[in-house]
Amino acid sequence: MMNVPFVDLKIQYATIKSEVDTAIADVISETAFIGGKYVNRFAKNFAGKYGMKHCIPCANGTDAIYITLVALGIGQGDEVITVANSWISTSETISQAGAKPVFVDIEPDYYHIDENQIESKVTDRTKAIIPVHLYGQPANIKRIAEIARKYNLVLIEDCAQAHFAEFDGGKAGTFGNAATFSYYPGKNLGAYGDGGAILTNEDELYEKVRMYANHGSLVKHQHRIEGINSRLDGLQAAVLDVKLKYILEWNRRRLENALYLNKKLSAIDEITIPKIRENAVHVFHLYVIRTEKRDELAIHLKEKGIDTGVHYPIALPFMKAYEYLGHTREDFPVAHHCMDRILSLPMFPELTKEQMDFMVEEIKNYITRK
Repeated sequence: MMNVPFVDLKIQYATIKSEVDTAIADVISETAFIGGKYVNRFAKNFAGKYGMKHCIPCANGTDAIYITLVALGIGQGDEVITVANSWISTSETISQAGAKPVFVDIEPDYYHIDENQIESKVTDRTKAIIPVHLYGQPANIKRIAEIARKYNLVLIEDCAQAHFAEFDGGKAGTFGNAATFSYYPGKNLGAYGDGGAILTNEDELYEKVRMYANHGSLVKHQHRIEGINSRLDGLQAAVLDVKLKYILEWNRRRLENALYLNKKLSAIDEITIPKIRENAVHVFHLYVIRTEKRDELAIHLKEKGIDTGVHYPIALPFMKAYEYLGHTREDFPVAHHCMDRILSLPMFPELTKEQMDFMVEEIKNYITRK
């Protein structure tokens, strides 16, 4: 039996150990723990690699969304449209800002917000749209941006799972007013703790975001508003700056692994393999299949030493947190259908062909014997 972890952060660390250890030692030797040159350098390099003017690092990806909403003036009485299938950070921050989350069902091929249903959810209280570039693939962001312009809505791209993914020649995160990122350790570009950031080309928004994330201050002890404390620390920034040099190669290897799995799994009728959107560069943060035998298959793979996950087992509108909205499965039929069938298989740059072959063989063994 072969062990196939869901993600292997230790093996990635081993490949860049000397650089990471040096970077951490430098921060400690200079006691540059909060703010300072390491955070500023990473922010400059991350924005530059995206071709964007401004990067504002913050404590985590959840804060990134919340800070952006508040800085854009989204609040009490407003509505924000987002997708039914995502991590709760996307929707809870809307509520925390004082607005109401308005969910849209997903389309079945890519699990993204169904852009054809967005306009039916727009009301005179709608102020923003937050599409999620889920699993490492961009949503149909050009069409969504057109809708946002048509109704004069703010567009915030949730890029927590899509670092440097592309759509129609542009990077995911460069189509809206702002983009938010998570550097949670398991992300394609992950820190060794929590971290997040906001990208924008808008100078005024940049100033507001910086101020709100720093206790409402741009100059120490001069607080223009009440804000919050949300900072990326120097140690995480230094680690991320090392990893930033390798992210495009790591993404390329993820895609290569995903295409290999697609080829191997395509012959199994009971498995729906991930589809890649036309004109998109998928960076495969997650490799998500669909099968009627999801739970049983996951148990079988676990018994064989293969880790899996479900992203996500309960679509947002059906969570207890949103019972007050009174949604039923008929409101979001595709999201409801998929949540019992989607299964995330191991996916990381260092995944070997031997591990993938073993995984495919065990999937075939289970499916064909049933």
